[in-house]
Amino acid sequence: MIIDCHAHVSAPKAYWAYKAGLVSHRGAHGRGGLRVSDEDIIAAWNAREMAPTGHLDHMRACGIDMQCISPRPFQMMHSEKPARIVHYWTEATNDIIHRSCVLMPDKFYPVAGLPQTAGDPIEESLPELERCVNELGFKGCLLNPDPYENGGMMAPPLGDRYWYPLYEKLCELDAVGHIHATGSREPEREPYTLHFINEETTAVYGLVNSTVLDDFPDLKILVSHGGGAIPFQLGRFDSASARGTGERFSDRMRKLYYDTVLYTPEALELLIKVVGTDHVLYGAECPGVGSAVNPATGLTFDNIVPHIQSFEWLSDEDKGKILEHNARKLFKL
Repeated sequence: MIIDCHAHVSAPKAYWAYKAGLVSHRGAHGRGGLRVSDEDIIAAWNAREMAPTGHLDHMRACGIDMQCISPRPFQMMHSEKPARIVHYWTEATNDIIHRSCVLMPDKFYPVAGLPQTAGDPIEESLPELERCVNELGFKGCLLNPDPYENGGMMAPPLGDRYWYPLYEKLCELDAVGHIHATGSREPEREPYTLHFINEETTAVYGLVNSTVLDDFPDLKILVSHGGGAIPFQLGRFDSASARGTGERFSDRMRKLYYDTVLYTPEALELLIKVVGTDHVLYGAECPGVGSAVNPATGLTFDNIVPHIQSFEWLSDEDKGKILEHNARKLFKL
């Protein structure tokens, strides 16, 4: 079996219209309601959108059996005000994810969005995390290191005490924190797809160079997109850590987990060799930004199972860890 640890929800048009209404009236009309049928939800998973086919057909084309599905990060509007519309939207999103997983339990596991609101205490997002895990059976949540969404204000680094209540709650619930930034308010200089990579790089650096991993030894953190730039610039950070007397950066970074949302065999090979097979989870964000057809292969860029299977330097056991068993262990599937 192949489990994609990093995938995002496909939803009916009424769901997106609900968001437009919230943004336009800024919550003045209250929460309102998102009314979609089970048939509407299933149809959305079969509708062609980002890939050459619908979501479910694209999973099959890429050899994926099951996915951990979460909100579409660039749609989560954590920097919007007033804060109530972020909460309304996040809760509606998590409800759609839950319903999708109930309708198709052989295809999906749920991962929640957090109603992180820029400038507000992280504690305000925890009731929704508790609801999702305790009541709806979610396996973890997305963690946005930059709720300001590249809007000019700087969020605290992930080693800051600001985040400790979230880490405590993740450990209490035995849930995974999946690091993934959201939108970017400066798309001309840093579009959201680049912002993701930059924030993941900063997130790993902040965690590894802090006491978080010592204070929360049971904390389970998964980093999107192969850890951003960290594996490629490891020598810089390892050299700096070698000047001290503590653990090397390269050793501490292996206390985190990393997905394979990279799309080139060269990048995949480097990630696996740097991090080790016990800390890499197969992810393709399928369908997503990599679902365009690669002219060189005739396949979509996110069809990366063949890359991993072709690595002769990986044993069958290690391929099994990456493609299935690490996800089962981390998310308790």
